[in-house]
Amino acid sequence: MTAPYDDLETRDAKTRATAQLAGLREQIARVEDSPGSCLAGGQVVQLGDLTRLPVLRKSQLLEWQRADPPFGGIPVRNISHIFQSPGPIYEPGGNGHDWWRFGRFLHACGIGDGDVVQNCFGYHLTPAGAMFESGARAVGATVVPAGTGQTELQVQAAAAAGVTAYAGTPDYLKVILEKADEMGVALAITKAAVSGGALFPQLRQFYTDRGIACLQCYATADLGLIAYETTPESGMIVDEGVILEICTPGTGDPVADGEVGEVTVTTLNPDYPLIRFATGDLSAVMPGQSTCGRTNLRIKGWMGRADQTTKIKGMFVRPEQVAALVTRTGAGRARVIADRQGDADTMTVQVEGTELDVDALSAAVRDILKLRGDVTLHDPGTLPRDGKVIEDRRRYDT
Repeated sequence: MTAPYDDLETRDAKTRATAQLAGLREQIARVEDSPGSCLAGGQVVQLGDLTRLPVLRKSQLLEWQRADPPFGGIPVRNISHIFQSPGPIYEPGGNGHDWWRFGRFLHACGIGDGDVVQNCFGYHLTPAGAMFESGARAVGATVVPAGTGQTELQVQAAAAAGVTAYAGTPDYLKVILEKADEMGVALAITKAAVSGGALFPQLRQFYTDRGIACLQCYATADLGLIAYETTPESGMIVDEGVILEICTPGTGDPVADGEVGEVTVTTLNPDYPLIRFATGDLSAVMPGQSTCGRTNLRIKGWMGRADQTTKIKGMFVRPEQVAALVTRTGAGRARVIADRQGDADTMTVQVEGTELDVDALSAAVRDILKLRGDVTLHDPGTLPRDGKVIEDRRRYDT
């Protein structure tokens, strides 16, 4: 466990909220005159007013970028790189100090001056390689820009350069280590900073057994660092450069702490202002603070995808439609269940609330979802709080 990176990580809640509100208002001021913007500074007087602002989804960002390439009219500045992710979606990159804020995570991994980092993230088109490299520079480490593939050469480079730390996907380090064993080459790697895939407990234990401390972070190409581990047991601590909300999928409505919902992030990076950007990932807030001394919000890490769009009876049902159903009917919550009866799809709409009319609900289902299905009523608080608004129970292997 490392000491905090800077004083920002140990701020009290009031000080952090005050700074976040100021940063949010500055971001709104940067975008309110942009074409198509519906934001205005007067909308946010206190931090809680953030929920009044619309959610920006990747599909909407993609439409903006197609109409006005490469960044969809969002006012960017100080940009040195243009990256492309699948979609395609274009992301800016900057050469400013630790532009993606990865130094905070690498410091938590114990990486710093004197370390040599083998960076096995891609350097072409997508920004992951640049993200980790800028973070390594921020903490004073030396970088081997290895990229992906050519495992035998990776082993040779790690041995020759005296690599002490690995950055890359969770599983590729195991490939390198096993190739080194096969080649009879001893490597000096004792630290690993991973992302971009699942770090399963057995894989982390494999690294621990080999004397390698492995921690993971949660980041996206659009937002940079979102949250990071400081210990395997700490959950993920939210980065100081973002405001994070957990919302019901398909809406901008925050869920109660502890409930699963969609990770929605406002970045305070002035060079690329994204406000209430929906990541499409599910997570949940963890109670309390980390034992490492950092005071920011913690989340449980990646818990699935929030975009649960499902085809039922040949029609797509989307989380946004379920949210519209809840709004129109006055229900507290709704959950669509896709299943099969024989070779035919079935749909059940579970609705939570009181004094609801089944016939009116059925009519709303037909109108909004464009499908017929059974409607069942449930008492408030009885539907699962797992982040799912569309659950697909169909199995195609039976």
